[in-house]
Amino acid sequence: VLIKMRFNGKKALVTGAAGGIGKSLVRKLRAEGASVAVTDINVSHIEAEAHFPGDLSVAQFCDDLPIKTRDVLGSLDILINNAGIIRRGKVTQATDDDFKSTMAVNIEAPFRLCRSTIPIMAANGGGSIVNTASCWGLNPGPDHPIYIMSKAALASFTQCLGRDHAHQNIRVNAVCPNEVNTPMIRSGFSIRGLDPDKAIEELNETVPLGRIAEPDDISDVILFLASDEARYMCGSLVEVNGGKPVS
Repeated sequence: VLIKMRFNGKKALVTGAAGGIGKSLVRKLRAEGASVAVTDINVSHIEAEAHFPGDLSVAQFCDDLPIKTRDVLGSLDILINNAGIIRRGKVTQATDDDFKSTMAVNIEAPFRLCRSTIPIMAANGGGSIVNTASCWGLNPGPDHPIYIMSKAALASFTQCLGRDHAHQNIRVNAVCPNEVNTPMIRSGFSIRGLDPDKAIEELNETVPLGRIAEPDDISDVILFLASDEARYMCGSLVEVNGGKPVS
């Protein structure tokens, strides 16, 4: 199989690199020629050119991360804001920490990372930013108000930046998945006392394509948006849902 080399010589930063989608992104970026910096709470087990373990809810860590990436890799051409957390339940059951932690990771971190990255990309003549939003941020589903609010904000933020920085040849787009078979969704089932395998099987039956997404299904679209193949896309919100509407 002939592997495309869409990212030869490119320098990329991937957040949430230890998750299902994150691991897929890092592996594929490197296979196509990119040098990759990774961040998550623990990234010691991930093969990459630069490792920045840390907590995205820490403001200074986020502010410094793109600069550190540029200093170590020599440039920063691609930023993938892939990290995210889910807090479930009705708003009346939500804690202050549910709100603060969700907003810190899902919104404030991408805000800070974009704010720090855009001047670097502008000085380089351009770049690509891809955010992981959610179908649920575009069409709200039940009992996830804080998560949905954060993803709706990220989608709107993407559209704003896509418009504001296109003139600098910086393209900002977002992928909007529905359910994905990752450790995050499986842990959610376990927390609720459900068998993850059985719960995934039941979810599969709700999708017109016959299954929920695998990480590779989402990472392939993210990498398309990051690549020159998507050179005319700015501020786009791309739903990747197997034909399943949010309900």
